[in-house]
Amino acid sequence: MKLSARNQLPGTVEAVAPGATTAHVTIRLNGGGTVVASITNEAVAELGLAPGDSVHAVIKASDVMVGKD
Repeated sequence: MKLSARNQLPGTVEAVAPGATTAHVTIRLNGGGTVVASITNEAVAELGLAPGDSVHAVIKASDVMVGKD
């Protein structure tokens, strides 16, 4: 599958925490960082996501915010 998004970060699913309608999917990136994605429970089921799965965190955003104290 090819995507237009340029920010595709490979990693491994560490945890899937389903909620009422959405799940938090924790991905350990190959570079050592962690990303948590909030996706629908339906998407988790359709993708068959489980800890240990190899995935890509795909980030497509028109804005990036930076804050500093």
